[in-house]
Amino acid sequence: MQQPFITDLKMKDVHQADRPRERLLHQGAHSLSNQELLAILLRTGTKEESVVALANRILLHFEKLHALREATIEEMTAIKGVGEVKAIQMLAAIELGRRLAQKELNERYTIRSPEDAAHFLMQDMTALQQEHFVALFLNTKNQVLHKKTIFIGSLNASIVHPREIFREAVKRSAAAIICAHNHPSGVTTPSPEDIDVTERLVEAGHIMGIDVLDHVIIGDHQFLSMKEKGYF
Repeated sequence: MQQPFITDLKMKDVHQADRPRERLLHQGAHSLSNQELLAILLRTGTKEESVVALANRILLHFEKLHALREATIEEMTAIKGVGEVKAIQMLAAIELGRRLAQKELNERYTIRSPEDAAHFLMQDMTALQQEHFVALFLNTKNQVLHKKTIFIGSLNASIVHPREIFREAVKRSAAAIICAHNHPSGVTTPSPEDIDVTERLVEAGHIMGIDVLDHVIIGDHQFLSMKEKGYF
């Protein structure tokens, strides 16, 4: 059972076996809390608080763990007790984690269902603060050949032009496309603009002979498949 930390203690006052580094060494990284893992990255606290207390304050500042993925150096160093070195260490670790997760998804990833498409996209898109429209280009086995962000901003038919998407599809020799965009509000209900854009892309796909298999809307750790819900 994971041992709780008394965060206002200095690390020298915590029994050695209960310190994050020692617990990771003897019990494995999986046994540590988010707070303890972050404390290991930070390495030291301040004169006023322990490194664990500092880690806890950082997590409280960003409210949700995944919000750290979008943090900037400026946002990190604005937190009392976090200097440039600590901020760089955290951001480097976050980027390594993101790349490892993405590499795992990208290796011959096959999409057989809307859930597969959502899983592939969710990590990168669920916490975005602006709308991103993304296209996945698939081969005849429904394996992802390429992922491209087509544009960033509010979705409307005048911005999402089929020409750009299908030019990329031809370039990649794609047999099919899956489109996706996020709703920063977290609500996945399609807007009239979402429906209009989807209809135009499906029609263009029929002409080009490249199927638009789905348009997935990503919310706050949830998704909606417009194909599955009968929008086209």
